[in-house]
Amino acid sequence: MNVLDRFLDYVKIDTQSMDEQSVIPSTKKQFDLGNRLVEELRAMGISNARIDENCYVYAHIEANTEGIAPLGFIAHMDTSPDASGANVNPRIVANYDGGDIPLNPETVLSPKDFPSLKNCVGQDLIVTDGTTLLGADDKAGVAEIMTLAETLMTNPDIKHGKICIGFTPDEEVGCGADKFDVAAFGAKFAYTVDGGELGEIEYENFNAASARITVHGVGIHPGAAKNKMVNAIHIGEEFDSMLPSEQRPEYTEMYEGFIHLHTFEGCVENARLDYIIRDHDMEKFEAKKAIVLAAAEYLNKKYGEKTVEVALRDSYYNMKEKIAPHMHLVDSVKRAMQRCGVTPITNPVRGGTDGARLSFMGLPCPNICTGGLNYHGRFEYIPVQSLYKTCEILLEIVNLTVENK
Repeated sequence: MNVLDRFLDYVKIDTQSMDEQSVIPSTKKQFDLGNRLVEELRAMGISNARIDENCYVYAHIEANTEGIAPLGFIAHMDTSPDASGANVNPRIVANYDGGDIPLNPETVLSPKDFPSLKNCVGQDLIVTDGTTLLGADDKAGVAEIMTLAETLMTNPDIKHGKICIGFTPDEEVGCGADKFDVAAFGAKFAYTVDGGELGEIEYENFNAASARITVHGVGIHPGAAKNKMVNAIHIGEEFDSMLPSEQRPEYTEMYEGFIHLHTFEGCVENARLDYIIRDHDMEKFEAKKAIVLAAAEYLNKKYGEKTVEVALRDSYYNMKEKIAPHMHLVDSVKRAMQRCGVTPITNPVRGGTDGARLSFMGLPCPNICTGGLNYHGRFEYIPVQSLYKTCEILLEIVNLTVENK
């Protein structure tokens, strides 16, 4: 099966994950794709393919050449909770002409809104029907790795070391690496195939934390409220106003971090504000967390102890610290892309990947492109040519491990 047919098949399997669940996987339907992948891997002749109780898929192709460090490729099976992943209906726009693409009578994918489309003229674009996401994040990566596996299994003359394959659940809800068994996976180095535009290589990401602010007020009839009522909503507004507005995400780019308020709800007696805190620089990251704590401390002095409670939790850290001693991983991707006629694009990730967590778990793991764009929504698309080209890049990375041994 070619990478296109695989991708079109996989996106029709609903694997949407769910936030704030206490179990992994967060949705049982992720097993539908996981079990399917194990069956396909075994049909290729990879008899060791397996899926565990938490929906992690592991497999490896035995080395046919000695002296090469085991190399891994990882992608995630789940799709984002931001948009429906059920009943995905992909279609191919052949030989895209650079104009608007009607997804349905009410929804248009337009280069006016998404200028990246202008780079795709003449290519064949896989798009949605405008009612769901597409699922290229990360079923494109899954399809590309599966195609690499089949290529190696059907072409034993291609020399390679041990190739380790991993598919994870729940990446989109921040839990993809939580129960990943690095030792059982068996690789010394790996790549997550979970990036976007063709040519992307990512080995820097945000340091990340979450902050939940709980405000306790005092409710009383407004007719008798003077000097008695403490309105938690207003204190929440005051708290947010104390944070530097220039550090909001809508005013930042590239290496600039942010403090982002993404949820604010409540009433007079109780209010809750949820923030995410991000910065590539660890010193600036810690400074942002300190600003949040200082604002709470000030308001507790003003309104009374424990009026404002802060639950601050680090989520992941910048993988650059762990990749820097192994820059051959990045150099190999660049060389592979150049050999395949693709210009490498190195940008800092303004987010996180499973690769960041895995790098701190002892598996240095840069992130490389899948070819998809406009992730997490109904305007998502991927050029067919990028699917095929990414498969070429993955195979060339394998070739380079042999050349560089």
